[in-house]
Amino acid sequence: MYGPGDLEKAIAEQSVDRVIVTSIDRTHGDLVARALRAGADVVVEKPIAAHADQARQIVDAVTETGRDLVMTFNYRYSPRNSALRQVIAGGEIGRVLSVHFDWALDTVHGADYFRRWHREKVNNGGLLVHKSSHHFDLVNWWIDGVPRRVFATGGRRFYGDDGAHETGYEPTAGERALNERGVDPWQLDVDRDEWLSALYGPEAQAVDGYVRNRSVFDDGITTEDTLGLVVEYEGGALLTYSLTAHAPWEGYRVVVNGTRGRAELEVTERGSVEFGDDSAVLDPSASAAFRPDLVRPNGERLVVQRHWERAEERPIVRGEGGHGGGDALLLADVFAPSGEPDPLGRAAGYVDGVHASSVGYAANRSLETGTPTRIADLDLGL
Repeated sequence: MYGPGDLEKAIAEQSVDRVIVTSIDRTHGDLVARALRAGADVVVEKPIAAHADQARQIVDAVTETGRDLVMTFNYRYSPRNSALRQVIAGGEIGRVLSVHFDWALDTVHGADYFRRWHREKVNNGGLLVHKSSHHFDLVNWWIDGVPRRVFATGGRRFYGDDGAHETGYEPTAGERALNERGVDPWQLDVDRDEWLSALYGPEAQAVDGYVRNRSVFDDGITTEDTLGLVVEYEGGALLTYSLTAHAPWEGYRVVVNGTRGRAELEVTERGSVEFGDDSAVLDPSASAAFRPDLVRPNGERLVVQRHWERAEERPIVRGEGGHGGGDALLLADVFAPSGEPDPLGRAAGYVDGVHASSVGYAANRSLETGTPTRIADLDLGL
């Protein structure tokens, strides 16, 4: 973290045109606002900020300076998500009335949020801001809608010192939870990978004190792992959303109901989490997601069905790289734009970032109060 004046001094001395902010979420508000006021445009990864007051810092700085702020929502560029956007924007299922979005994080990816700094909600606003802002942005973009009111329920049900111990995950000496084979299925062994070891191994820990591989059953974990939301949109559309951070498989299912029919997108990113016979450390490459002969193979499927017609499966063209080629498309759009208009409108501005995170901010307030929260009451400055 830059000290007082250091960031501004660096921008001035080096004639910096654009600053890319990829720091811990709770620092986004301060760093983005300072960079904008120092005369630089900014690219910031999601979420735009961890908490509502930090998002307001950014909105005020953009309003004051008029400088450019780009959000990097790479899920918009994923071909499967773009295909659903085309179906909805093309009017095939009519005006959207409701969306159901079910997201499952498995015991590799989901658990990782409880091993590292994300486990403390103050750092990232919880998964409803850090992770789900991706998902809320997709819905906002898919239906071209603005969220209005949110009701949330859920909490930390699985991880932590009072989570799932009763189901057989009681930590043993050394704060590790060993299964019947003597293997800790929750451990990330950073020493098995040269790059991870350099980032988080003993030498790095001696410098900054950061422990990357904490026990998911520690005390003091404040981030929720099981959540359900109802979101009302301006114009009347309704979103029901669920997030599970301890599922045995990873992927998502989206159902969009319209006045003329229905679209369904199913994505399996990892069909199961398994262990090799001689493995004492999780090996995701052994997952059933890489075996298409099994019941839940890795893959994606988009089905569209209009009223009084048969269902049709729509092709999804995959590209090279992460998120089905979406990451490469995003990088090109941000750093080497063609100048041609994008009919899908995938580039996201700061307003999109605020709208996406605002659902998480409102949901967090709803979790605290037990009542629905109007996004207008968050005073985000839009």
